[in-house]
Amino acid sequence: MRCPHLAASRTQVVFGVGNPRAELMFIGEAPGVDEDRQGEPFVGRAGHLLTRIIETMGLSRNEVYLANILKCRPDTPAGRAGNRKPKSEEVTACFPWLHEQIALIQPSVLVALGNTAAEGLLGQQQPMKELRGQWMKYINIPVLVTYHPAYLLRNQSLQEKRKVWKDMLLVLEKLGRPISEKQRGYFPDPMQK
Repeated sequence: MRCPHLAASRTQVVFGVGNPRAELMFIGEAPGVDEDRQGEPFVGRAGHLLTRIIETMGLSRNEVYLANILKCRPDTPAGRAGNRKPKSEEVTACFPWLHEQIALIQPSVLVALGNTAAEGLLGQQQPMKELRGQWMKYINIPVLVTYHPAYLLRNQSLQEKRKVWKDMLLVLEKLGRPISEKQRGYFPDPMQK
């Protein structure tokens, strides 16, 4: 067992969910308390927001694949609530599972949700403002880094939501999907008037 401390504190392994032939794969950080309880990634508040983003892209959760860098919820110190960021050694220990998921699904595009996912996939520790909105590669698959939906729940700024939506439009373009005028104008940029 690679992470006995995580195995001892988790309820279950949260492997992934979605279309095994998905063109688009979203990768997050680690399961939270809701995900650990239900055994499925992105089912808590951040997951509901991600589902709305996916649906606004004209897709459904069943068409994409959702996974995390870690497959077990990071243990939190006794008496503390919330989620903790995975340690680098936990990411290293669990990453082979994600690598195999990506190899099996063979998505056309990967979206790294947040810094932990970006670091795990790209091996780079850079500020989000330097990573997001740029195409990079994991092996030969295009990767776009954007904010994690949990960040948008903490930061309700229209400007930050607009950044994520611009990223999702880039994903749709990369996939060759049509983009409606409604989608283009979903978060209009007041500076472009």
